[in-house]
Amino acid sequence: MKKFSKILIANRGEIAIRVLRSCKELGIETVSVHSEADEDSLHVKLADESVCIGPAKSSLSYLNIPSILSAAEITGADAIHPGYGFLAENEEFATMCKKWNVEFIGPNIDCIHSMGDKIESKAIAKAAGVPTLEPIHVNELEDEEILSQVKEMGFPVIIKASAGGGGRGMRRVDELDSVISTVAVLKKEALAGFGDDTLFIEKYIESPRHIEVQILADKHGNIVHVGERDCTIQRRFQKVIEESPSPVLSPEKREEICQSAVRLARHVGYDSAGTVEYLYDLNTQEFYFMEMNTRIQVEHPVTEERSNIDLIKEQILHACGNRMRYSQRDVELTGHVMEFRINAEDPATSMPSPGLITHYHRPGGLGIRVDDYIYTGYQVPPYYDSMISKIIVSGINRDECINRARRALGETVVGGIKTNISLHQRILADEDFRKNSYDTNFLAKKC
Repeated sequence: MKKFSKILIANRGEIAIRVLRSCKELGIETVSVHSEADEDSLHVKLADESVCIGPAKSSLSYLNIPSILSAAEITGADAIHPGYGFLAENEEFATMCKKWNVEFIGPNIDCIHSMGDKIESKAIAKAAGVPTLEPIHVNELEDEEILSQVKEMGFPVIIKASAGGGGRGMRRVDELDSVISTVAVLKKEALAGFGDDTLFIEKYIESPRHIEVQILADKHGNIVHVGERDCTIQRRFQKVIEESPSPVLSPEKREEICQSAVRLARHVGYDSAGTVEYLYDLNTQEFYFMEMNTRIQVEHPVTEERSNIDLIKEQILHACGNRMRYSQRDVELTGHVMEFRINAEDPATSMPSPGLITHYHRPGGLGIRVDDYIYTGYQVPPYYDSMISKIIVSGINRDECINRARRALGETVVGGIKTNISLHQRILADEDFRKNSYDTNFLAKKC
C-alpha cells in the first residue's frame, strides 16, 4: 500500500482534528497550520508539527496560499489535505500544489473547475442523464428578457450565484417586481463574496427535501456510492441536522438517486471523495441535481457511522494512487444516524457567541460520537465559523436515534458561551419532525 510520509492539514477546528486522526492511524506524520488566533487550538496541540501562517483574518492565514505552501515546503510535507471550506474547492490552490510538487488531497483540477461552476455543472449533469431544473442564465440577458423568462417559468423562483455555496449567494423571489432589484443586489454580493457575479434563476420547489449522495472514487476508474443523507433541516439554506437514511425515499427511489450520482461521477472522471446534492420534490417524488461538492462534507460522519468506512482515510489512500478497497456490494449500510451541529451562537438570534469556555462536558454512551475541537479553558475566537462541535448519534431505527439524541443533547454542557443546543432539543421534540412530516421550510415556519 502506497502512502504519503507527511500531510499538512490546511484547515482548523474539528475537521483538522478529524483528518489528523486518520493520518495517525495510517502512520503518516502531520503538520497543522494555524492563525495567530488559533495558537491554543486543539489541532495545533495534537499535530506532530505546527506552523503559524498569519494573523487571525482568514484572508491572511487560512486562505493565504503562499503561506500554506511555504509551510509545506519548510516542513517537508508531500501532501496537503484541505478539509472543507477555505481552500477545499479552490482551483488555484490545487493548481499551485501541483506546481510545487505537493499532492492536493482531493479530485483532479478539471473536476474542481467544471463542478465548481453551478451553471456548467448543471449542463454536465444533464449530459450525464441526471435530472436537472432548467436555469435562466441571468448574465446573458437584458432586464426585459429576464422578466419575460421568469414570468413564463412562474413563481416562486430562486436566484443563485454560480460560484456560491454553503447556503450563501441565493435568494427566493415571489413576485415580478422584486426580480431585477434582487438580481442587482445578489450580483454585488456574489462579486464581493466569490469574485464572480454570474447568476442563474430556476424554479423554486415549494416542498423539497434536501438529499445528498456520498461518492468515493479512485484514480483507476472505480466508483462507489456510500448511501444518501437527508439534510432537510436548514436555517437560511445552512444545514442544521443531517440524517441517514432519508426517511422519505423508497428503496427504488434510493437506488435511482444513488446510481445517478455514480453516473455523474463517472461522466466527469471523478477520483476522490465527493457529494452530489439533490432537491427531492415531495409532491411529485422526483429529484433534481443541485450541485456537486468536490470535497469532504461537514456531515461525512453520518455516512461513516452507517458504513463503518473511514471516508477520509480512503480519500488519502486514493490520492496516493491506491485502488479502491471496496466494491459496491462491499458497502453495507446499517441503522439510522443523525448529526447535530453545535454552534457557539445565541439560539434566539443565531448571532455568534464567542468567548471563554468555562466548563465542557461531552455526552457519552452507546451510539454517541463527538467530533469537536474545544476544551475547558478554550477561548472560542470570533473570526471563524461558529460551529464548535458535532454530535453524531446512531440507533437501530429513527425512533431510537431521536430518543438517544435527546438524551445526548441533555448531557452536553458548554459553559461560558451560548450554544444552539436548545434549538436541537426543540426540533427533536416537535411532532412534525418525529413523524417525518416536514420540508426545508421547517425552521422558517417553526422558529
